[in-house]
Amino acid sequence: MCAIREDGAAQPYGARPPPPTTTACRAELDRLLEQAVRDTGVHAGAVFLTAPDGRSLRLEVAEGIPAEFLTPWFGVALSSPVPVAEAVREQRLVWLGDPQELARRYPRTAIALPYHHAVAVVPLLTGTTAWGALLLIWPGSGSAGPAGPSPERVRAAGRHLAWFLRDAARTGHPLGPGPVPRTLPQPPARARAPAEAVAAAELVERLPEGNCSLDLDGRFTFVSTTAAALLGSTVPRLLGTRPWQSLPWCGDPAFEDNFRAAVVSREPGFHTVMPAPDRWLAVELYPGGSGVSVRVSPTDPGGVPPPAPAGTRTPPGEPIRLGEIHQVLHLAAALSEAVGVDDVVDLITEEMLPAFGARTVALLAAEDGRTRVIGCRGYHAQLLRQFDGAPLTSPAPAIQVLTTGVPSFFATFEELCRVYPAAPRHDGQCAWAFLPLIASGRPVGSCVFAFDRPRSFPARQRIVFTALAGLIAQALERAHLYDTSKELAQTLQAALLPDSLPDLPGLDAAARYLPSVRGMDIGGDFYDLVRVDDTVAVAVIGDVQGHNATAAALVGRIRPVIRSQALAGATPAHALTQANRLLVDMNPGRFVSCLYIHLDLARHRAVLATAGHPPPVLRHPDGHAEVLALPPGLLLGIDPEADYPSTTISWTPGTVLALYTDGLVETPGTDLDDAMSGLASQLARAVRPQSMDRLATALIDHARRTATRTDDIALLLLALTTAA
Repeated sequence: MCAIREDGAAQPYGARPPPPTTTACRAELDRLLEQAVRDTGVHAGAVFLTAPDGRSLRLEVAEGIPAEFLTPWFGVALSSPVPVAEAVREQRLVWLGDPQELARRYPRTAIALPYHHAVAVVPLLTGTTAWGALLLIWPGSGSAGPAGPSPERVRAAGRHLAWFLRDAARTGHPLGPGPVPRTLPQPPARARAPAEAVAAAELVERLPEGNCSLDLDGRFTFVSTTAAALLGSTVPRLLGTRPWQSLPWCGDPAFEDNFRAAVVSREPGFHTVMPAPDRWLAVELYPGGSGVSVRVSPTDPGGVPPPAPAGTRTPPGEPIRLGEIHQVLHLAAALSEAVGVDDVVDLITEEMLPAFGARTVALLAAEDGRTRVIGCRGYHAQLLRQFDGAPLTSPAPAIQVLTTGVPSFFATFEELCRVYPAAPRHDGQCAWAFLPLIASGRPVGSCVFAFDRPRSFPARQRIVFTALAGLIAQALERAHLYDTSKELAQTLQAALLPDSLPDLPGLDAAARYLPSVRGMDIGGDFYDLVRVDDTVAVAVIGDVQGHNATAAALVGRIRPVIRSQALAGATPAHALTQANRLLVDMNPGRFVSCLYIHLDLARHRAVLATAGHPPPVLRHPDGHAEVLALPPGLLLGIDPEADYPSTTISWTPGTVLALYTDGLVETPGTDLDDAMSGLASQLARAVRPQSMDRLATALIDHARRTATRTDDIALLLLALTTAA
């Protein structure tokens, strides 16, 4: 293990054997986190550990900030678009020194912690093993200069934590995330003698304004008599409580929001409150490492109430905590990003389970008068079989809330049995929240959270659970519509393309179709390979303007025409001429590009004609590749008298022809000629011999990795083998 000197270099901590127990390991982890915060100069930090499933991170311990503030990230799927997941997923330092950059790049994170702060996240790696992540927080600034930590020190702190976690695992005490995230206690700035503490208290009592102190959890640790009187309470009633819980007029979430803003940003805050009619107080917040000092004094806002004053009356019921509001906003943003049903299910099981401290979660959908389990975490398969396929008339609580639309909460197993006497008992389940999922006025399913210990469900928590159930239901409905549309589009697209390519002796062929990343999974790109006889085939590839249902419909009309020309033995020039005249007569308002190739496998030659389509790439047996220069032909559907000249090339065994649509090569800001030359270079580098199927997969994967594609892709590869 090493520490970090002031100059940023590493020095040994000293020979120290690995901690002998898991408890000692956690203590050492806490010490290393405290040292990381101290050595990097930030005011808060947290360690996330990789969950046993290897697919998520769990918050283990926080320093300088309550773990409660990080509730939305108690559990984070590695696929989530949040900094801690991205740092581990991409194995790199994520640096966000500007709060605006944080909000722009990670809106979900900004919603959950909407205060002025900067963030750095470094993955805890040894080799390729990811043990977790270190999160550091400091007051926001525009750069990593004096106002922020040194990136080198941040990386060094991450290395030390990773080495420790690796060594702990090697000694038989691997550290996994605990059941509940911990917050490290903050020691006082310096020890105080009893006499000094009494003198300090007397000093504060003599001041004309009220003074009090809150710890990082927001609890009163000191209240002067003047402050208690101004706040409308007494010192004994306030000590150990939070203002928004012990002061009736302080239920507005704005109070807690101001406190959190001071803790996270470490910037002083000021606001006015009205604890009683015609009585105003000025409240000043001064944050520090161990808490927040508060100064309270009478004020007069000019006789005109501020535009958004604090609440003057106790709201009906218990107020909703600000942390839970942020949690709802965070999960709402996440649900809005979910696309298909699987995405929604993964989000609920991966992120909501740890966010609520639940042990298990199950998601049921209503289909054809029965329930179907579409997602779960923590349940035994035997229990799930009882629900999967059960009729909606079953008396089970998960089904009853679905049919009644009324959520049910049970603090203990005894409560559950009073309503449902036949309810079976399952180990590790002591309290339940059964939530109906209602969207567009109809039930779409139910969600069940189970907890491993008895717990009450105050009114505010029931509101939060119910609100989230509504968000889940809406997300599921949107996702179901998306999946249905996607399935329909894929079915239609499959009907417009060949089911399979014909098998010809001596010809190795492979094809791929990849829809655009935008809109429906359907488009105007098409291809075909027609077997004329044992030694002759026709290859066609084309692109109808647009990638939507209208373009697909035109494919359904033009492709059979071209195919019939191929079967009739038409030359490439004649086939394109006939297709062009038909398209002009149809007048669909769209144009079509097309490349038509007559392949003679016996004579080793190919005849090509193009109607405004990107030229094919020819890879010769010796390995070099070129973009074929073909005489241009006008797009189909423009001029009924257009002429389509043809070109004959030699096609010897070992030669590969690549036919493609522009979606494969065209990217924003790239010259099309350069892009086609790049495709030729890819084919030239391709290792031979390899099947066209493998080569097609490699080309499509490369297209996915290199840039965001905004157009459909069709690819048809043809190789003449020695068997011909």
